[in-house]
Amino acid sequence: MRQQIGVVGAGTMGLGVTHCLAEAGFPVVVVDPVPEALGTAPVRLAEELRRIRLVRRDPAAAPVSTVTGRVRWTGRFEDLAGTGFVLECAPERIPLKEAVFAELDRCCPAGAVLASVTSAIPIDRLAACTRRPAGVVGLHFMNPAPMKETVELVRGPRTGPDTLRAAGDLLAALGKTGIVVADGPGFALNRVLMPAINEAAAVVGAGTADAATVDRLFQQCLGHQLGPLRTADLIGLDTVADTLGVLAECTGEPRFTPDERLLELIAAGHLGRKTGRGFHHWR
Repeated sequence: MRQQIGVVGAGTMGLGVTHCLAEAGFPVVVVDPVPEALGTAPVRLAEELRRIRLVRRDPAAAPVSTVTGRVRWTGRFEDLAGTGFVLECAPERIPLKEAVFAELDRCCPAGAVLASVTSAIPIDRLAACTRRPAGVVGLHFMNPAPMKETVELVRGPRTGPDTLRAAGDLLAALGKTGIVVADGPGFALNRVLMPAINEAAAVVGAGTADAATVDRLFQQCLGHQLGPLRTADLIGLDTVADTLGVLAECTGEPRFTPDERLLELIAAGHLGRKTGRGFHHWR
């Protein structure tokens, strides 16, 4: 029987990671202290499983009820006491994630691996909230996690070799490949991607080109699959803005300040694909 895995956070990324784990046969404990998120999570997970299966059409896949039956939902961090590997998927806010890591350090066994699915926060900053920095690692999943085969595997300056190996082994068990990078704000991927999205939003705001044109140029001229603004919609514009905010705070560079057009869409509730509208209309 596979080891029990913990997931913190029942948002979009938390459900995506839970989907990957449960589909691969792992028993999963999902912790989210927000009752509203926890209450709707089982239904959202089942819907996501059905939607992905329409795309994949895998006749060997276990029934949805079997996969969802591997997941236990709770609002208590103490329910992770028997878990040897935890993936933190809380919203991309530094104080929140620091508080989560302090709680995980308190509640999880001494040898447990604590992995953050952060998109930008330096891993060593989160490791500093624990008494086990050698057991902390970054696993930057892309969205939607069940459809992406590669994960940015972040080695903090104090991440131990056994921890890095355990993280790589877990990814392999999920059928994913980990590409190892060193620690730093935004790591490799988002240090490059987020400014590109921000500048694309500025181009739209300036009236130089609309969102469809910007993405078409990236697709047809550069071979990008989606383009920067469809990618932003897929990630979630709120997550993009939070990630840019982390980069701005951690680097002190004003170029990471979220663009006005991006903030306007968020203020209007247009967060991308998950709400049906962002830079593009999805429904």
